Amino acid sequence: MEDGKKKGGIYSHTDASKVNLTEEEWKEVLPEEVYHIAREKGTEWAFTGKYWNNKEKGTYYCAACGNLLFVSDTKFESSCGWPSFFQPVTKTSVIYAPDNSHGMHRTEVLCGRCKSHLGHVFNDGPPPTGLRYCINSVILDFEKAQEADKHYQQGKASDKE
Repeated sequence: MEDGKKKGGIYSHTDASKVNLTEEEWKEVLPEEVYHIAREKGTEWAFTGKYWNNKEKGTYYCAACGNLLFVSDTKFESSCGWPSFFQPVTKTSVIYAPDNSHGMHRTEVLCGRCKSHLGHVFNDGPPPTGLRYCINSVILDFEKAQEADKHYQQGKASDKE
């Protein structure tokens, strides 16, 4: 997501406060493709997202609000065409809602901070959870492990000043 769009005052990797914006406010702060997935419950085409085949170590955040969602250690190859994880970082990282659209009975996965649509969870994943969180790449931001460590070290240095 463009940096300018993240500066709407809500995007943060550390702020856990709930985000409650109107649809008009969301339209102002999110790029069109992120808005479509996050707020209109859209889905990107399988095997087209930037993270479906990502094998780098790092952390995945909500592209709408910056909430911590998944780490690469929980990502696995499911051959479904979307990034798949077997568990979120914390129990509050995501929330769930029934989704009976398109003649199917599924469980929708939403961001625990801003309630943006992320994807769906299925009961056909690997151990230890047996779950497959099938998430749209468009709604994910990714930070490589080295970058995250660099930010952490910079934070520690500024704490000492």
